[in-house]
Amino acid sequence: MIKGFGGIFWRTGNLEATKKWYSGVLQLDIGGWNGTVIRPQAGNETAFSFFTGDDGYFPLGQQVMLNFEVDSLNEMMGHLEHLGVPLARERQTGEYGTFIWIEDPDGWLVELWEK
Repeated sequence: MIKGFGGIFWRTGNLEATKKWYSGVLQLDIGGWNGTVIRPQAGNETAFSFFTGDDGYFPLGQQVMLNFEVDSLNEMMGHLEHLGVPLARERQTGEYGTFIWIEDPDGWLVELWEK
């Protein structure tokens, strides 16, 4: 019955700074309605996964973590370095792909993934 995710919504303490950060750092085209539509490309997948309350994969005080699939982590890391955005954790590679993490203006961990 589920076709896919219809959206991800959350509150922020500083709307303008958050929109500017996601627009500049992740190159999302944030519209006047304070959001964007990301159209899936062939071969993309969306994971929907649960974690226990004490799982340390992302900060315990953070209820949700965004994960964005990217074409090239090397290219993304070059872009982040150019902007002066530090990695929040070291790059990791495992059976599901390669991951890096950065923090948004509200301090939320954001995961970037290349499969």
